[in-house]
Amino acid sequence: MKPLLFEDDPQFWFETLIALGETAYGGADFGEVVAIASNIKSGDYDSWHDAWLAGAERLYAEAATMHAVSARDAYLRASTYYRRAEFFLHGNPEDPRINYAYERNVECFQRAVETIDDVERIEIPYDGHVLRGYFYRAPGDGPKPLLVVHNGFDGSAEDLHFMGATAGQERGYHVLTFDGPGQPSAVHRDGMRFRPDWEHVVGQVLDYALALPGVIPEKVALIGWSLGGMLAPRAAAFEPRLSAVVAVDGLFDAGAVFVQQLPWDRDEIVRRANAPEDPELDAFLAGAKEQSPTVRWALGHGRYVMGGASDREFLAKYLEYNLYDGVAERITCPALICDAPEDLFFTGQPQQLYDRISGPKKLLNFTAEEGADAHCHVGAMRLASGRIYDWLDDVL
Repeated sequence: MKPLLFEDDPQFWFETLIALGETAYGGADFGEVVAIASNIKSGDYDSWHDAWLAGAERLYAEAATMHAVSARDAYLRASTYYRRAEFFLHGNPEDPRINYAYERNVECFQRAVETIDDVERIEIPYDGHVLRGYFYRAPGDGPKPLLVVHNGFDGSAEDLHFMGATAGQERGYHVLTFDGPGQPSAVHRDGMRFRPDWEHVVGQVLDYALALPGVIPEKVALIGWSLGGMLAPRAAAFEPRLSAVVAVDGLFDAGAVFVQQLPWDRDEIVRRANAPEDPELDAFLAGAKEQSPTVRWALGHGRYVMGGASDREFLAKYLEYNLYDGVAERITCPALICDAPEDLFFTGQPQQLYDRISGPKKLLNFTAEEGADAHCHVGAMRLASGRIYDWLDDVL
């Protein structure tokens, strides 16, 4: 989407567009977002943090004086702004501003949903720990189909309230959202990093979900957003209990975003990234950070959520996130693969995934004319939700 703000910084614009997109389900207000953005210096992580934090703190204070519905709405918006505030700080995990803003985000979100009928906090047993999330119970009596929804490289379970959970619930689905390893609550509170074998995660989530009352076990779909567009199909390739899978947007090889910028083939990059040392690759990554705001952010955040003492060590881990070796071909349940033509990260990847799936499948293309061409269609949540859930209605 053509930048309306931060024309020289696509990453700042995209993260602002996410906040603007969350207005569709009450996660932001247009004027508030524009006012906050006007106080941010392009490319300056400190000014980004300070502006979003100030906006969140104002709402947090005002919410305490408001009547119930007004307070709920204010807390939902404050939670979004707190999430934006700490987003670019992860290159220095010791920065105390990270946990302050994160915990305030969760506090605000939970204060809000405590006042919303049929939404509850959940803890899913996982490898001796718990995965945190939310369960949205569908209205009406009788058993209902279930949607299990997770985010990707940088999004949270709280974000999913505005990116599918509310939309699914109002259409008659139970919706379970969760943060898996590497995602916000697992990293912030337990130090759990991402793992590429996502079926290990989803299997335990399904064990929990299928024991919930009122769930139709033959009608369970998995939806993954962003990097989740690779993780969810990966789980579907190995998890027979799934009735459908949705990738928003489809992703076949997460590491391709880096491979395309380096002067070697993929196998050579894998070898170099895993070598004890490689000054030449280190230099290329350092140069890429100087040239690209997106690479600068991705490497810092990547070390935070996947581990690695250096950018090169993170890259070695990230290259494992793909559906090579016949994994995509194992997907036999109905699959919906969404595609954004101006994806900031993974242009062309949805088609690569779609072409390899052996079961029933649909490639769902969005366009710039619809305002839905950005990664995960974040500027068009109502449109995206409508098309995704209409497909799920037909399949389930």
